[in-house]
Amino acid sequence: MSAPRIPGNDFGVLAPPALGEWEPRLSVSVVVPARQGQDRLDLTLAALAAQTYPSHLLEVIVVDDGSEPPLRLPEIAPERTRIVRAAPGGWGIAWALESGVAVADGEVIHRVDADIVSYREHVEAHMRWHHLADYLVVLGTLRFTAAGGTPPTPAEVQIAVAKDKADALFEEDPEHGHHWIDELVAAHRGFRDAPSSLLHRVHVGATVSLPAALLRGAGGMDTSLTLGEDTELGYRLTQAGAVFVPEAEALCWHLGTTTAMRRTAEVRRHNDPFIADRVPYRRNLRTDGGRQWLVPYAEVVVDATDASFEDVRASMDGALASTLPDVHVTVTGPWGSLTGGRRAPLDDPLLDLRLVRGQYAHDGRVSFAEKVPPTSFPAPFRLTCPPGWVPGAESLAMLIEQAEREDEGLLLVALEETESGVAAARLERTAAVARALRVAAPGESLDDVIADLYGATWVDAESWRFRPAASAYPSWASNRNREAVRWRAEAESRKREAERARRQVETLKAELRELRAAAAKGRRDTLRWKEKAEQRRLEAVALRKAQQRSQRRSLLSRAARRLRGLADGPR
Repeated sequence: MSAPRIPGNDFGVLAPPALGEWEPRLSVSVVVPARQGQDRLDLTLAALAAQTYPSHLLEVIVVDDGSEPPLRLPEIAPERTRIVRAAPGGWGIAWALESGVAVADGEVIHRVDADIVSYREHVEAHMRWHHLADYLVVLGTLRFTAAGGTPPTPAEVQIAVAKDKADALFEEDPEHGHHWIDELVAAHRGFRDAPSSLLHRVHVGATVSLPAALLRGAGGMDTSLTLGEDTELGYRLTQAGAVFVPEAEALCWHLGTTTAMRRTAEVRRHNDPFIADRVPYRRNLRTDGGRQWLVPYAEVVVDATDASFEDVRASMDGALASTLPDVHVTVTGPWGSLTGGRRAPLDDPLLDLRLVRGQYAHDGRVSFAEKVPPTSFPAPFRLTCPPGWVPGAESLAMLIEQAEREDEGLLLVALEETESGVAAARLERTAAVARALRVAAPGESLDDVIADLYGATWVDAESWRFRPAASAYPSWASNRNREAVRWRAEAESRKREAERARRQVETLKAELRELRAAAAKGRRDTLRWKEKAEQRRLEAVALRKAQQRSQRRSLLSRAARRLRGLADGPR
């Protein structure tokens, strides 16, 4: 596997080989989480037994998540298939998957649910991508079976799949499917133009594959989740720099509908709190004021190593007063040097560091670190702010909005020019930095790689509301949230205005619908009366013609009587 440079999610720069016309070399572990459902599992394994991918490179691990009676290995299954029990201490799909991955030998992990019947080239269609790059997440294409009918036997499934006739195994359900995924893919040029904040939405776990190293590097499955684990993992894979590839030729049948299809509102109600806590991109789920979240939307880093307490405090207070509610501040410095030994409190050479720690030690939104890791994973953004410069309450939100608008990887805020160069604050997209770290050559500038893959832009401090501490602090130090409150009030006012406008628009739409209905009724009435008028006209014409015929017959009758009278003569 290799690390070619893929800009954004544009996997179109890769050229996968045609199915059946290449030589695989990577091993794959197909991990199947299962609980009960032996009959469906038998069909899943029968289809996997007929795959075109070389059997010596394919293993199947069925993870039995507490089935009673325990699941058994059927007669028809791939050569290297085993059933393992989920590790003790947990339960659920995420736990079962993590248990399976822990014992998997494959270089690629391919999750397949226990109610999936794969087409003949399903695994091969996934795997041809993984031979091109080592940070791809490949998503199969699901077709949902219609309810009713007698299911095929495992032997029939194996024969049909082997003969490339999986199409004929089931009747497709016309009312159910992942149409929303199809629409997202189509709307973004086959998903090649999909923005970073959208990628995780198509990560549906029924059939998805990725390098084992990528999965483990992203932290594996969140075993605390019993539902929504695929969405949450998709988010973390985005932050790890993954590229998401919807593979149309990786076809498979889903036996029946999903729980999310049958009980949509209940699943959403269950998942929303857990997803809100872990996926900052779901902004619509983070509308509650005064909240802190497990994963912040942005991390702000301020280095206190060689800075005064006042400068560090100014920068940190500015960040903490952001209009964004989900910001976390990390202050770096040699915190390990702050021992508790006897010292002269006012003459302590480490006094500024002690004051910073004393000021923020009990703030839940602040953490202390000797240094920060290369990215802010799993937070999607990191702002590095030089001490002594204060971001305005709206600065961070404005920068992120700009980055999201263009899906940019790096925004550099030019603060001032010094003898050593231009001092800058920098907003980094976590996914962009992770991707650049993966593909950069030794000694290559990371910023250049980010610019090449995602784009980088310089902006000025004044337009983005950055000010030196001398002009920004301590004018609002007595209440560091005052500016945030002001902007929040402004936002609430704009929200109310927008709501009033929305109601007015709805009223106008309703009136327009009524007018259109009245107009349509008028057109129908006009057409109806026009038809009646035409009918009356035709009736009148027919009546006149009848009268004319009657008059002609009357004249002829009188004339005939006269002629008969003349002929008979007087009597």
